[in-house]
Amino acid sequence: MSVHRKDIKLITTHQLQAMKERGEKISMLTAYDFSMASILDGAGIDVLLVGDSASNVMAGHTTTLPITLDQMIYHASSVIRAVKRAFVVVDLPFGSYQGNSSEALRSAIRIMKESGAHGIKLEGGSEIKDSVIRILSAGVPVMGHLGLTPQSIYKFGTYTVRAKEEQEAKKLLEDALLLEEIGCFALVLEKIPSELARQVAEGLRIPVIGIGAGPAVDGQVLVTHDLLGITKEFKPRFLRRYADLNDTMTKAVSEYITDVKSRDFPSLEEAY
Repeated sequence: MSVHRKDIKLITTHQLQAMKERGEKISMLTAYDFSMASILDGAGIDVLLVGDSASNVMAGHTTTLPITLDQMIYHASSVIRAVKRAFVVVDLPFGSYQGNSSEALRSAIRIMKESGAHGIKLEGGSEIKDSVIRILSAGVPVMGHLGLTPQSIYKFGTYTVRAKEEQEAKKLLEDALLLEEIGCFALVLEKIPSELARQVAEGLRIPVIGIGAGPAVDGQVLVTHDLLGITKEFKPRFLRRYADLNDTMTKAVSEYITDVKSRDFPSLEEAY
């Protein structure tokens, strides 16, 4: 079996379901702009998440809460213009769906119409059931998100591992089954014990994607800037860095500055 299924011309919810059924792991990364999305899509990534983590990575906020629906649509539109193969999911930002299913539907429809995205993602379980059902009723694919839900950071008060206690683990299992039952096409589990994640993945028919949820789930997602070593301060146990672009880029810029200051750049060959 090929590691990179580049022969698939366009990833769909059907393809993702088929991957789970044949035991092929799903690869997922974040993207917020055209250039990066083009590279990731060309490399053969299965799913691109236009995450509200753009609030941290692109805008410099300490939480995901400040990013707006308009800003998410801007990032999603930039990503969609680059993609030829990957399935593109967009986070509904904080305040655009909680507590009001009508507003949730309007937010989801705006993302789908204005960006051309393929699906949306929401954080939470039973408490957002009405919003998920309303969005699904309009034919919009929905990905769930349980465990550590960053939009609830002020409720949790910490980014530590979730669902270690029996009561919270029981609710997570119930929420996962509920999200599948009402029609979500996939589920993200963030920062929960590996054994609990395994139980969820084995108990659900739909694909379960993990971040800090161990190896027994159906796929993995990371923030691209973390994977590439562009960010340096964020060092959780679950993160594997595949490059050190921060140092590479700093070195390149330093060399450019030196060449400009020394009049080495541009040379006669680089002038018209």
